[in-house]
Amino acid sequence: MTNSATTSQAHLMPVFARADLAFDRGEGVWLFGTDGERYLDFTSGVAVNSLGHAHPHLVAALQEQATKLWHMSNLFKSPDGERLAARLCEQSFADTVFFCNSGAEAMECSIKVARRYHASQGHPEKFRIITFEGAFHGRTLATLAATGAAKYLEGFGPPLEGFDQVALGDIEAVKKAVGPATAAILIEPLQGEGGVRAPPHAFFRALRQLCDDKGLLLIFDEVQTGMGRTGALFAHQRIGVEPDIMSLAKALGGGFPIGACLATAEAASGMAPGSHGSTFGGNPLAVAAANAVLDVMLKPGFFDHAQRMSLLFKQKLASVVDRHPDVLSEVRGEGLLIGLKAVVPAGDLVAALRDAKLLTVGAGENVVRLLPPLIVTEAEIEESIQRIEAACAALAGHAPMEAVR
Repeated sequence: MTNSATTSQAHLMPVFARADLAFDRGEGVWLFGTDGERYLDFTSGVAVNSLGHAHPHLVAALQEQATKLWHMSNLFKSPDGERLAARLCEQSFADTVFFCNSGAEAMECSIKVARRYHASQGHPEKFRIITFEGAFHGRTLATLAATGAAKYLEGFGPPLEGFDQVALGDIEAVKKAVGPATAAILIEPLQGEGGVRAPPHAFFRALRQLCDDKGLLLIFDEVQTGMGRTGALFAHQRIGVEPDIMSLAKALGGGFPIGACLATAEAASGMAPGSHGSTFGGNPLAVAAANAVLDVMLKPGFFDHAQRMSLLFKQKLASVVDRHPDVLSEVRGEGLLIGLKAVVPAGDLVAALRDAKLLTVGAGENVVRLLPPLIVTEAEIEESIQRIEAACAALAGHAPMEAVR
């Protein structure tokens, strides 16, 4: 990294290994760097910019709201927030919504709703939650404990009590983990950070049945998979299993920070005035952005397009894997949450793709995630394939990266 770049970051807490790359604007699936180069953005802010950059409907909604009201506190009614909550409930299993600012906050609320439910039913001893190896649920102390990975927990003291982690896809292990203190089961419909992994749909059906049989709540973490990323508004709709509680964030605001915890009336029956809160949660700017995102996503044909692009992309990626078995070994994922299992170190592949002006992000199990905006076109997918081919050839020593510049 250059000295000037190092100096410019001197006052930022060094918790990110930032690439020596910055952008000054974006348009659709493209980002324009301060280096004068144009980059195909298949990171989408890590599954956030699902409508791409500077989407005209989102821009107009924020501009209009910015001239009227930025913040007024949850001490008062929010007609636009009520409308957003109603729309989310109409499109899902839920009856009620709590708005917050991030995925971790949405997960914190989900955990609190589940524990509070059992306490309100006269069972405060029921507070433990079963989670799964490879999961990622956030960076707060509670969500780190739910995640359970040592690399995230190190140095932050004893993990918060109440989480029991089992192997993903092992229903017998889940059954054995259920005890008198178990309150809920928490799972991602498709693990993103964990390597784009998902068990069969039958596993989710078995979890639903187990929760029904044992009086447990089923929580889906859809922070990354929700809002169209897997080809439906919510990933659990493709699985055919409804949770009792669901967390959303990332793409909900199309790039503007907003999170949400959705729940059935029964699951949320323990929540009352004062049991939870958020200063900024559901502020007018965030709500305007999220309503604008729904405007676009709920138009006829939107998810059909995302599914077509997913099929096309995965077919083309499979051919790339066949041509470069020394670099890639597998294509994973659903919708436009796609993982490339690498043979070379995934970090090397991310860097080679960046050199080819294609932005991606790593994941567990030596996987590189491809997260294009859901508005991506066939031509842009073809462009990305050419860049992936060039990166693979460069890693295999067959061609210089200049081939795609």
